[in-house]
Amino acid sequence: MHAHNDTATNTAANAQHPFAALTPDVVLDALASVGLYGDGRLMALSSYENRVYQVTLEDGQRVVAKFYRPERWSQAQILEEHAFAAELTAAEVPAVGPLVLSGSTLHTHGGFAFSVSPWRGGRGPELDDFEVLEWIGRFLARIHTVGAAQPFAYRPALTVQTFGADSRDWLLAHEIIPLDMQSAWQGACENALKLIASSALSTGDGGQFGLNQARQIRLHGDCHPGNILWTPTDQPGGGPHFVDLDDARMGPAVQDLWMLLSGDRSQRTQQLSALLEGYEQFRSFDRRELALIEPLRTLRLIHYSAWLARRWQDPVFPVNFPWFGSSDYWRGQVDMLHEQIEAMGEEPLYA
Repeated sequence: MHAHNDTATNTAANAQHPFAALTPDVVLDALASVGLYGDGRLMALSSYENRVYQVTLEDGQRVVAKFYRPERWSQAQILEEHAFAAELTAAEVPAVGPLVLSGSTLHTHGGFAFSVSPWRGGRGPELDDFEVLEWIGRFLARIHTVGAAQPFAYRPALTVQTFGADSRDWLLAHEIIPLDMQSAWQGACENALKLIASSALSTGDGGQFGLNQARQIRLHGDCHPGNILWTPTDQPGGGPHFVDLDDARMGPAVQDLWMLLSGDRSQRTQQLSALLEGYEQFRSFDRRELALIEPLRTLRLIHYSAWLARRWQDPVFPVNFPWFGSSDYWRGQVDMLHEQIEAMGEEPLYA
């Protein structure tokens, strides 16, 4: 192949995929632009949405540099995430927020927006330990107390429209679903969304309670076990801390609880009891929101498929999600949507 063709191919790939331009040198230059000098040691941390690096500085300290995916969030939306993190820190909630460097938490270099946070170690929490769940519950209540104090002005809300209908419409408009599965998926998806939108969700006491009736507060938004780091409780500052508010948005409080539940119904009920035991030491919880767990799980399912499809041009995605997009994948999604339709018809968990 001739050299100029090579260049053309690379340019096309770069145009498709902005992170291709984010080389280790660009990362180190970006840090130097805010007065932090790396010793050359960079370790990529697992993040599909953004690019995140642990950087060792010349003085031996470690920081985490996060480069935001271009065109995902506006500057106002990113600054709102940072302000939320700062409010949490001010309220002594152990969330890790970005450092203020040269008077700001958000910087740009080489066309990328980035922030730098202190490095915090830790491992995944032991979610089969009820004491750990109770601790996380207390911690979430404290996040929600801060979150409920004022709304986000710029960041989105978790609604049937934003997570469900918009995702469905995008997948269909871009003809992502193989023809042999398209009508089955579309049918299951329509039925599921209709069920959620109609608020025809019994709350166990005969009342109707839907996503639009729940109080919307600022949330972590993507509170799965991977976003909680646990440090041994015999160390100063031990216990849980949150590391990523990248998906912070407005939504019902229960959104930050349900992803921590797993196993069969009785296991989930026990886990929920432990979480709420801790939560309610700091903040009251509207039990009617438990009827939203399965609808929220359904919305996440639909949203996740659309997220993978929207990011497919980023080479990190085909490598890490090789199973995505086949007829088998979509058949599995149809089955899961049918299971969710059934689950939404059952009595909600209670605790």
